[in-house]
Amino acid sequence: MFVRHTTEQLDIWRRDGGVILDSFFTADELAPCVDGMEQMYGHLRPDDPAAHENYNAKTRYAAQFANTTDLPFPATPELNLIGLHPALVACARAALGTDAVRMYQCHTWAKFTGQTDFDQPFHCDYKNHTLTVPGEDEVDRTINFMIYLTDVTDEHGAIHYVPVPESDPITGPMRPQFAGEAAGYEAQLRAIERSGAAPAGSVFAYGIDVFHRGTNLTLPDAHRFTVTASYKAAGNDQIGWSAWPRFFREPWHLVMDSASVEQRTCLGIPAPGDPFWTELTLARTKDRWPNTDWSVYDEALATSSSDHAC
Repeated sequence: MFVRHTTEQLDIWRRDGGVILDSFFTADELAPCVDGMEQMYGHLRPDDPAAHENYNAKTRYAAQFANTTDLPFPATPELNLIGLHPALVACARAALGTDAVRMYQCHTWAKFTGQTDFDQPFHCDYKNHTLTVPGEDEVDRTINFMIYLTDVTDEHGAIHYVPVPESDPITGPMRPQFAGEAAGYEAQLRAIERSGAAPAGSVFAYGIDVFHRGTNLTLPDAHRFTVTASYKAAGNDQIGWSAWPRFFREPWHLVMDSASVEQRTCLGIPAPGDPFWTELTLARTKDRWPNTDWSVYDEALATSSSDHAC
């Protein structure tokens, strides 16, 4: 029911390191997410003098990331859960070759024309996802999903990338984190780059070892709203971003109270029936999240206790 990717798309992702999943989300699924983004960032459009003053005081690099927020978001429940959508989970499982996957990063990103220059050099993302390098086995890889909540054309600052089979002859298999680290790489990659432009509802799925870059918004009065969600196999401890509890002061109830059991498991919460759950741990967790439905966990614990009593 929730499988929206194709085998061909995943084959392209494995070969090239990036693929567009066209029209992955419906308009009805996007609408409350866009509402949430407007709630968070709409007042920061560059026609707001305060926004101009704010961004002009920042460096260009800092300004590029000024409108990013890590999960959870002070907005709609739908926006908080879009990165955990069952169709994305299904795609991550198929891509990584395991049913046990974890979402280890999720953030919003709002860009507005004139806010700053969003052009970036080519780079790979593994520098801030691991202290080593991406693994070669499927289960050791990661998959990032950039969800387009709005239309993303090249005038809206579409991501540009170079498929791995085309970049490796230029940079070599070592794939430096930044193409500019070796003379001539940047110009050569730009000469063969591809655009990730696609309509709202599409997803750009890519690996942390594919060369890509941000581009500037050139359409007057335009904006680009995206959410990025990153997945890894459970137990792949060399991959990470930050532990979710780091943001414990943020409105996690917007996630916890609406998330399914599967979605909570993708955040690292033990599944029902896991040995972690005892009468005490479940009672304490309920006390922490009183409006979350823990009935499935209750049932699994009762079944486990009954089995042990026999």
